[in-house]
Amino acid sequence: MKNEGIEGTERFQSPGKGNGLRAVRHFALGELVFACPAYSYVLTVNERGAHCEHCFTRKEDLFKCGKCKQAYYCNIDCQRGDWPMHKLECVAMCAYGENWCPSETVRLVARVIMKQRVTTERSPSERLLLLREFESHLDKMDSEKEEMNQADIAALHHFYSRHIRDLPDSQALTELFAQVNCNGFTIEDEELSHLGSAVFPDVALMNHSCSPNVIVTYKGTVAEVRAVKEINPGEEIFNSYIDLLYPTEDRRERLLDSYFFTCQCTECTTKSKDKAKMEIKKLSSPPETEEIQSMVHYAKNVIEEFRRAKHYKNILLLMIISFLSSLTHHKMGAIFTDTNVYMLHMMYQAMGVCLYMQDWDGAMSYGEKIVQPYSVHYPAYSLNVASMYLKLGRLYLGLEKKAQGVKALKKALAVMEVAHGKDHHYVAEVKREIEEQK
Repeated sequence: MKNEGIEGTERFQSPGKGNGLRAVRHFALGELVFACPAYSYVLTVNERGAHCEHCFTRKEDLFKCGKCKQAYYCNIDCQRGDWPMHKLECVAMCAYGENWCPSETVRLVARVIMKQRVTTERSPSERLLLLREFESHLDKMDSEKEEMNQADIAALHHFYSRHIRDLPDSQALTELFAQVNCNGFTIEDEELSHLGSAVFPDVALMNHSCSPNVIVTYKGTVAEVRAVKEINPGEEIFNSYIDLLYPTEDRRERLLDSYFFTCQCTECTTKSKDKAKMEIKKLSSPPETEEIQSMVHYAKNVIEEFRRAKHYKNILLLMIISFLSSLTHHKMGAIFTDTNVYMLHMMYQAMGVCLYMQDWDGAMSYGEKIVQPYSVHYPAYSLNVASMYLKLGRLYLGLEKKAQGVKALKKALAVMEVAHGKDHHYVAEVKREIEEQK
């Protein structure tokens, strides 16, 4: 395939950022800038049986692979379409049985290796940027990341060496894992639940900004990039690499740790939202800076434990941490207002536990406290805001609060029609839910 580029855009050297993407024509709010099929992708293990392994369609009547009994498909066409990639896992899963447990990253890299072996020309995912051009930042990795990289390489050899002939040498694998870790994407549904991991080379060309002018959403295994601001000819096209809820210091720390650069966007240099995000209660005796920092550090640790417990679906640990978080929330509440982003994150984690434990009233109570501050702290047309309104709307309807449910769903829809596009099946689903209430 020839390098045909992406209509309306061009690759260029962005000052201080290396490769970048800029507009050569005007893009209106909500307009599709470009779509990019995944170069390679993998459905997360937790969604097997709920989504098609090949196209990621969510449906109830999927049928499973007759050999491994693990992968599920819409029909024979999807199964055939996925076979070139699935076959290496199918054989391995049959061989290892319950002991087959490579990480999602290892599974994705194995598929990238297979794709590279059968792809001789530039793929439709690489109209502007080739996968082999990805930055690896190996020279910037600390010892912990190097150890994780080596552990992934060992797992790849363990689970796939019998099924992939002549794996690349150690140096090539070290670079490939680093490239995928730094440039890979997570595919999420309309409520931001994790569906899988993928590599989208052309999408990876875009640089980061904490005030992005585009947003990336997914239609199956295709990434769609839409304008969330007016974009004029000559302007660089910016995506966001991270969750934008947090104050500047936290965002920069995350970007430096994961992507090896210090953000110098307008939002980071002006810190215009930091005061509101870190709002402190007006007390007769204001807390010391060290006390605030200590509390933030403690909250981060509890949040991380939440994440691990949810990942491993450890119910007992979730209940223990839920109790700890309520104590933390009470302690933080003595200093922070309810709109402080760390208070919001604690409430978000608690809402997640309530949903997992099917405590619908508890989840609704947390959602009501979260949704309005989210609308203030996040940029316009944020998926996080849409997701919260969507969850809250569905909770209301489930609790027979019809008017409140429809109102919340309409607020979610207003964001989704811009971020996902008016023809997206997620938008159609929400419209159908609203219509059913009439």
